[in-house]
Amino acid sequence: MIDTTSNRPVRHLLGLSGGKDSSALAIYLRDKIPEMEYFFADTGAELPETLAYIDLLEDYLGKPIARLNSERDFEYYLKYHNNYLPSAQQRWCTVNLKLIPFEVFAGNDEVISYIAIRADEPSRSGYVSKKSNIKTSMPFRDDGINKEDVFDILESSGLGVPKYYDWRSRSGCYFCFFQKKEEWLGLKKHHVELFEKAKKYESIDEKTGRIFTWNQIGSLDEVIKRAEADQTKVERKNKKTVPKKLIDAFCDEPKDTEDACLICTL
Repeated sequence: MIDTTSNRPVRHLLGLSGGKDSSALAIYLRDKIPEMEYFFADTGAELPETLAYIDLLEDYLGKPIARLNSERDFEYYLKYHNNYLPSAQQRWCTVNLKLIPFEVFAGNDEVISYIAIRADEPSRSGYVSKKSNIKTSMPFRDDGINKEDVFDILESSGLGVPKYYDWRSRSGCYFCFFQKKEEWLGLKKHHVELFEKAKKYESIDEKTGRIFTWNQIGSLDEVIKRAEADQTKVERKNKKTVPKKLIDAFCDEPKDTEDACLICTL
């Protein structure tokens, strides 16, 4: 495609998070837009399942997925922010590790950025680029593609859903502050070394006494304690009812969907 106003070729960019929606969109558009460029902003804090799925997707798409952030990962920016953890109110991780690398990758070229917001989702703001040379396109919304269609696309491709959906509802860093307490419990069960690493990031400011944790409930040990108590209640309830399948339980839309970072979790 040529931009007739500038006579410069327009770049088509699709960012992959390792989540179901962006992956399905890449598959959906593979043959429709052969000039598509794919990229993945690696935060250095990705789940092994996410990295493995990106590799599988790269093979399926038949072209390289550009890896961003090769020099500056989460650890770099954590030190830059004086070891203050990111939060829903201070999303420096999203800005520095997702949005800015994307804008650098796009440069000053005329760009169409493809976003995997589905037709059955409410309006979502999130963190997207506001640069004038970057226009957004939402093919799923335009074509009426819903969540069921997304699963059909993934299954038909032979890739299926990423393995972390067995215990987690979103892509993103293993310590994402948007995780529900049962997902923290899932992290502890499936990747205890990453859970312990996430605990080490929590701290107390010696000057102010302020406690910095990943979750508003409290420390991760407190989060796990509550999650285990809730799990016990659910297990007792499920003895009396038909339990929900794991894939259905963890692929439900998170309640905080409108607040979550679009560029991270789609």
